[in-house]
Amino acid sequence: MAPADDGASPAPLDRAVLERIQSRFAGRRVFEAVDLVKEGKLYLRVELAGDYYPGDVSARFEIRWYRNDDFTVHYQEERQESVWKCRWDRHPSNHNERDHFHPPPDASRADAEDAQWPPDHRDVCRLVLDYVEERIETLWERQ
Repeated sequence: MAPADDGASPAPLDRAVLERIQSRFAGRRVFEAVDLVKEGKLYLRVELAGDYYPGDVSARFEIRWYRNDDFTVHYQEERQESVWKCRWDRHPSNHNERDHFHPPPDASRADAEDAQWPPDHRDVCRLVLDYVEERIETLWERQ
């Protein structure tokens, strides 16, 4: 069993759900690449297209989904001078409730907030994509 505070679930990863998310995201213009990474612990890596961001930004998601519907969705933007990240989690935790959010800009454990996420992976993905869309709009407004 995984330690309760390492961001992992005690359940096995759900490859079928990751493949469904991959299939749903593949081919959309907003995503540069959608790859199932098999080295180490299986996860879905989603690179966002740079055209959607002002300036020189690279952005990505790393998604792990477990058979008990625990998950972690890590979003990260990288610029030459900084990194901005946040994370949506559902897993056993010593620092928060099972459902929690690690807010930007550094997704720190100390700032994690209890939350309540939908049970279905499609709804979680929709929630995350809405958040990122708002983030992109904010970045453009600052230009």
